[in-house]
Amino acid sequence: MATEQVSERRSSHVRGVTVTAIATLAGVAAALVSAAFLGTAAKDQLGLAIVAGFVFVQLPVLQVMGIDVEDFSTKDHLYVLFMTFSMWFVTWTILLTNGVTF
Repeated sequence: MATEQVSERRSSHVRGVTVTAIATLAGVAAALVSAAFLGTAAKDQLGLAIVAGFVFVQLPVLQVMGIDVEDFSTKDHLYVLFMTFSMWFVTWTILLTNGVTF
Protein backbone atom coordinates (compact mmCIF):
# COMPACT_ATOMS: atom_id res chain seq x y z
CA MET A 1 0.00 0.00 0.00
CA ALA A 2 2.80 2.42 0.80
CA THR A 3 4.49 1.70 -2.53
CA GLU A 4 1.24 2.49 -4.37
CA GLN A 5 1.07 5.89 -2.69
CA VAL A 6 4.69 6.62 -3.55
CA SER A 7 4.10 5.55 -7.14
CA GLU A 8 1.01 7.77 -7.43
CA ARG A 9 2.84 10.75 -5.97
CA ARG A 10 5.79 10.18 -8.28
CA SER A 11 3.60 9.92 -11.41
CA SER A 12 1.69 13.02 -10.34
CA HIS A 13 4.98 14.87 -9.84
CA VAL A 14 6.32 13.74 -13.23
CA ARG A 15 3.06 14.89 -14.86
CA GLY A 16 3.36 18.32 -13.25
CA VAL A 17 7.01 18.73 -14.21
CA THR A 18 6.28 17.65 -17.79
CA VAL A 19 3.37 20.06 -18.19
CA THR A 20 5.40 22.92 -16.69
CA ALA A 21 8.44 22.20 -18.85
CA ILE A 22 6.42 22.02 -22.07
CA ALA A 23 4.52 25.23 -21.23
CA THR A 24 7.73 27.07 -20.37
CA LEU A 25 9.59 25.94 -23.46
CA ALA A 26 6.58 26.79 -25.63
CA GLY A 27 6.56 30.31 -24.19
CA VAL A 28 10.23 30.80 -24.96
CA ALA A 29 9.77 29.38 -28.46
CA ALA A 30 6.79 31.71 -29.03
CA ALA A 31 8.94 34.67 -28.01
CA LEU A 32 11.68 33.65 -30.42
CA VAL A 33 9.13 33.27 -33.24
CA SER A 34 7.61 36.65 -32.33
CA ALA A 35 11.04 38.27 -32.42
CA ALA A 36 11.84 36.62 -35.74
CA PHE A 37 8.58 37.59 -37.48
CA LEU A 38 7.84 40.92 -35.82
CA GLY A 39 11.28 42.24 -34.94
CA THR A 40 10.81 45.34 -32.83
CA ALA A 41 7.10 45.82 -33.65
CA ALA A 42 5.93 45.25 -30.10
CA LYS A 43 2.55 46.92 -30.73
CA ASP A 44 1.59 44.41 -33.40
CA GLN A 45 -1.30 42.10 -32.40
CA LEU A 46 0.25 39.22 -34.33
CA GLY A 47 2.41 38.49 -31.28
CA LEU A 48 -0.68 37.47 -29.33
CA ALA A 49 -1.78 35.24 -32.18
CA ILE A 50 1.62 33.55 -32.14
CA VAL A 51 1.47 32.83 -28.41
CA ALA A 52 -2.13 31.60 -28.75
CA GLY A 53 -1.00 29.21 -31.47
CA PHE A 54 1.71 27.84 -29.21
CA VAL A 55 -0.82 27.33 -26.41
CA PHE A 56 -3.09 25.29 -28.70
CA VAL A 57 -0.21 23.26 -30.15
CA GLN A 58 0.82 22.14 -26.66
CA LEU A 59 -2.22 19.93 -26.12
CA PRO A 60 -1.35 17.40 -28.86
CA VAL A 61 2.30 17.51 -27.78
CA LEU A 62 1.30 16.67 -24.22
CA GLN A 63 -0.84 13.78 -25.48
CA VAL A 64 2.11 12.41 -27.44
CA MET A 65 4.22 12.60 -24.28
CA GLY A 66 1.68 10.46 -22.42
CA ILE A 67 -0.22 13.14 -20.50
CA ASP A 68 -3.99 12.60 -20.48
CA VAL A 69 -5.25 16.01 -21.59
CA GLU A 70 -8.85 14.80 -21.31
CA ASP A 71 -8.43 14.89 -17.50
CA PHE A 72 -7.36 18.55 -17.53
CA SER A 73 -9.58 20.79 -15.47
CA THR A 74 -10.14 24.47 -16.13
CA LYS A 75 -7.39 25.17 -13.62
CA ASP A 76 -4.93 23.04 -15.61
CA HIS A 77 -5.78 24.79 -18.87
CA LEU A 78 -5.42 28.21 -17.23
CA TYR A 79 -2.07 27.13 -15.77
CA VAL A 80 -0.75 26.14 -19.22
CA LEU A 81 -2.04 29.41 -20.68
CA PHE A 82 -0.52 31.51 -17.89
CA MET A 83 2.88 29.81 -17.95
CA THR A 84 3.15 30.04 -21.72
CA PHE A 85 2.05 33.67 -21.81
CA SER A 86 4.34 34.64 -18.92
CA MET A 87 7.42 33.08 -20.45
CA TRP A 88 6.56 34.57 -23.86
CA PHE A 89 6.10 38.03 -22.33
CA VAL A 90 9.29 37.97 -20.27
CA THR A 91 11.44 36.47 -23.03
CA TRP A 92 10.14 38.75 -25.76
CA THR A 93 10.56 41.78 -23.46
CA ILE A 94 14.19 40.84 -22.90
CA LEU A 95 14.72 40.38 -26.64
CA LEU A 96 13.07 43.74 -27.43
CA THR A 97 14.98 45.56 -24.70
CA ASN A 98 18.31 44.28 -26.01
CA GLY A 99 17.37 44.98 -29.63
CA VAL A 100 17.83 41.37 -30.74
CA THR A 101 16.70 40.67 -34.30
CA PHE A 102 16.84 37.48 -36.29
